Amino acid sequence: MTVPDSSPENTPDRTTGPPGPAGPDDAAQQFTSLATRAARQLATTTKSEPQMQAITSRWLLKMLPWVDVKGGTYRVNRRLQLRVGRGRVQFEHNGADRIRVIPRTLTELPALRGYSDPEVLKELSSRFRVRDVRAGQVLFESGQPVTETYLVVHGRFTRYTTGRYGEEEVLGVVTDGEGLGDEAVGRADPPRWHASVRAETPGVVLALPWDVLEDLVERVPSLAAHLDAFAERHSRPMNRKGEAEVPVQAGHVGEPVISGGFVDYELAPREYELSLTQTVLRVHTRVADLFNDPMNQTEQQLRLTVEEIRERQEWELVNNPDFGLLHNIDHGQRISTFSGPPTPDDLDELLTMRRKTRLFLAHPKTIAAFFRQCNRRGLVPGTVNVDGHEVPAWRGVPVFPCGKIPISEQHTSSIIALRTGEKDQGVVGLHQTGIPEEYEPGLNVRFMGIDQAAIMKYLVTAYYSLAVLVPDAAGVLENVQVGWMPE
Repeated sequence: MTVPDSSPENTPDRTTGPPGPAGPDDAAQQFTSLATRAARQLATTTKSEPQMQAITSRWLLKMLPWVDVKGGTYRVNRRLQLRVGRGRVQFEHNGADRIRVIPRTLTELPALRGYSDPEVLKELSSRFRVRDVRAGQVLFESGQPVTETYLVVHGRFTRYTTGRYGEEEVLGVVTDGEGLGDEAVGRADPPRWHASVRAETPGVVLALPWDVLEDLVERVPSLAAHLDAFAERHSRPMNRKGEAEVPVQAGHVGEPVISGGFVDYELAPREYELSLTQTVLRVHTRVADLFNDPMNQTEQQLRLTVEEIRERQEWELVNNPDFGLLHNIDHGQRISTFSGPPTPDDLDELLTMRRKTRLFLAHPKTIAAFFRQCNRRGLVPGTVNVDGHEVPAWRGVPVFPCGKIPISEQHTSSIIALRTGEKDQGVVGLHQTGIPEEYEPGLNVRFMGIDQAAIMKYLVTAYYSLAVLVPDAAGVLENVQVGWMPE
């Protein structure tokens, strides 16, 4: 029979070891000094403030210039815009070969913007036919007559032309929801394609024969009148940004008659009303009265509530369908990646679409995907110092992480580029200061009383919105693949 070794070096030190849960043998143990578990009953515990994992850097809120909107509404006045912006159509999927464009979304096409007859739109949508496209297939070539107009249901298509010396020049990428050929409406007969389009991936398009469209126009007077007005509007003189032109002269000599004119304004400018995020904070009076040392319970509850509201505020500035960046950036300022992952070429293209780009916003996984592409090319992105923080940068423009930019189920995301400030006709945040019982700029805390359960209530509200002053103040790189790509 083996006898256990009871030498001092093999005996656990019950007086200095970490305190453990009470066991059945604790009462029988003999201690030669005060145990740490008992000593803690007389000791003061040092506590941290309540922590919160969901707090992020919120760079968008920090970098936006905030305009004080005293009237609660901010109106963006612009010059008269003659060139109608393009949007994206949407589709109904009832099976592999039963795809239909949603009729009301056809008004996202420039030629149909503002047209309101639902029956005509429904008939027009029924005339499109589904067509599968294989990778490498050319839909049409530059210079050919326009015989069909297309809506891209799914796939990535490259617009290209032949350069001066016979080389291929890529002009852009067309993806889901975009149209091809509707820009020929109102042009001289026969309309011709200005660039070629090739499918880079397998895809699906909806095709509408041009003669079917012409037949519908002849039968429907309201549609014909709408398209005539569209063509007349586009025939008026405009500058390169599509605004009504102001006649000017330069380089003349002598005493010629100088042209005159005026700067016309939009008659229905957009107005942004302040949105809000609210919650009711509840604190029991007994907690507020008795448990305030060393930290005030009400203050800590309020601090974490405000953090949560600010997180939601930034989410709304990115994703809100009425004023959020992802939904309100002009279609002409949206581009797609050339190959899927975000490459330096893609960010260069996004950067050159506006002057004075102040910042990029991207999901942290998107930033990592961009760094991988830089690593493959042997490039090292620089950094810039922003308020004492070293932030990664591309071409001197800081790239800020923003986890509020979503990643889709297909593992794609977006990169947003912004020019900011009223002086530069950029993007501005909107709030109102000096509101009653203000706790922070644009945020107030109002006491709502004590109910019969002895619970105090506080209404916590943040008022805010966001405005894009001119279309090129914001741009977005879409369809950015964030997953690992094979070498």
